[in-house]
Amino acid sequence: MALPQPIVDIAEICARKGVTEFVLSPGSRCAPLTIALARHPQIKTRTVSDERSAAFIALGMAQQLGRPVGLVCTSGTAVLNYGPAIAEAYYQHVPLLILTADRPPEWIEQQDGQTLNQREVYGKHVKASYQLPADYVHPDAAWYAARVLNEAINLASQYPKGPVHINVPLREPLYPAPGEEIPFGKVRIIEQLASGAILSPEQWISLREVWDDCDRKLIVVGQYPDSPALLEVLRQMQSEMQIPVVGDIISNTHTLPGAYRYADSFLMRKEEAWQETLRPDLLITFGNSVISKNLKLFLRKNKPDFHWHLQPSGTAADPFQTVTHVLPVGPEYFFGTLFADLDYQHFLSGDEADGDGAYFRDWQKAEQEAARRLGKLFRGAAFGDFGAVVEVMNSLPDNSILHVANSMPVRYANFAGLQPQQRVEVFANRGTSGIDGCTATAVGAALQTGKVVVLLTGDVAFFYDRNGLWHNYLPPNLRIVLLNNHGGGIFRLIDGPAGQPELEEYFETRQVLRAERAAGDFGLEYLSCQTLEELLKHLPAFFASDGKAKLLEIETDPQVNAQVYRQFKELNGGSGASFTQNAS
Repeated sequence: MALPQPIVDIAEICARKGVTEFVLSPGSRCAPLTIALARHPQIKTRTVSDERSAAFIALGMAQQLGRPVGLVCTSGTAVLNYGPAIAEAYYQHVPLLILTADRPPEWIEQQDGQTLNQREVYGKHVKASYQLPADYVHPDAAWYAARVLNEAINLASQYPKGPVHINVPLREPLYPAPGEEIPFGKVRIIEQLASGAILSPEQWISLREVWDDCDRKLIVVGQYPDSPALLEVLRQMQSEMQIPVVGDIISNTHTLPGAYRYADSFLMRKEEAWQETLRPDLLITFGNSVISKNLKLFLRKNKPDFHWHLQPSGTAADPFQTVTHVLPVGPEYFFGTLFADLDYQHFLSGDEADGDGAYFRDWQKAEQEAARRLGKLFRGAAFGDFGAVVEVMNSLPDNSILHVANSMPVRYANFAGLQPQQRVEVFANRGTSGIDGCTATAVGAALQTGKVVVLLTGDVAFFYDRNGLWHNYLPPNLRIVLLNNHGGGIFRLIDGPAGQPELEEYFETRQVLRAERAAGDFGLEYLSCQTLEELLKHLPAFFASDGKAKLLEIETDPQVNAQVYRQFKELNGGSGASFTQNAS
């Protein structure tokens, strides 16, 4: 048989361990992997020619599935094109299984075609990198290959989930003979059981002492998937103990009736005495990154006495420079156990809840005032990107998925917020915060769900990632909302570049493109508007589920966008840039 049996067994092991979705990119050196996977009856494969887009599509698929999605590419620079999506998956804790075909090791650095050093090519942006043998003459080599594949899939699925790389040297011949069948036979499967992390009674006693000594408690949620069970516990704690829960739009906490959605707005206000009223004694955090620069600056300046960060394993980040305790448990376990214990103690003692009512009301007041200011702004502001985002988000279909591109779309969405009654799950590539794969990631999500998937994106992010649509799998449930201000609009809103004569050419990179031809090329139904009235007219048809993928292009004036944003900052008491000068 032309294909080594250990290479064929890769497909069988993946199928048995639940890695049944693969995104393949064409190539010759990867032919043995491609053929084995494509012919396996339990594995579904899709072909995407652009490796960068292929990897981001796999990222979006894995976000929805919650389990590893496989990638296969040929040798050489194709391998490097996976890099951006792999880095995003690593920092966002999304599981990927990356199989890169390679030349035999003796041909590396020998001026052979499509060769580069692929060992550990992704560096520290994968959980592990493995190298399979080039030959399988000795039976130990086959044993080793199967063991590595089991270990890699297990590792990708363990907390924190993430990408794992296997480099696969392959010798010629690369193709089976015409009509030759590939036998999928018996393989050895190694299962790794998960262990549930818990705290000891002594640790709980120590934490309860801190809890009882702190009156003003604040919960801040970073990027986190939707979890109804967790939200129910947080709702009870917030209601009965009057503890504010603050989260960006990517925290998926907006369905909490009392969640604080506008902290990024009202924390623009910098008066020290006012900020002190919101300073917590005890801060509890979980999840990945936080979008809001204002929230980060507030907590760095107004440091809590104690900061508990919940993370089952791995090195904990300290973005607020305040962590005092890393608790190696998940938030579902921690808050569920804590609430049950506190509720029982209150029952025994007959005491009321131990929250600080005045502190809770101070956060409530700030939230309510920010909501009023946002409404006031759009009763008189000119139509632009910000107002368009508000209308789009208010019109999102029930039980839909929102993907938000980096740069200004994710910030506008965070300022606008979602309401408690909106059943919308939110995703964004905030692991590395790049614009390079936002479209492809949304496409991957739409391929794995029957829900409407809405991508809110800007023109630079969209045109940069058009190849995310260049394949034969355009999902009919995909909706793309394109804010086209004909340049990198964020640079007009940042104090540094906004005052430079090089603004338009070197930072905004002004362009005249419109998306109508791109929509036609890729088979999307196209709608466009330039006014609020046109937008409101288009939205019902745009969101209607009629079996068509659609693109709605909203053209705006960058100078109007800058004016509206200045008005927004002035209403909220802000001055200067309200987000980092990293434009993503």
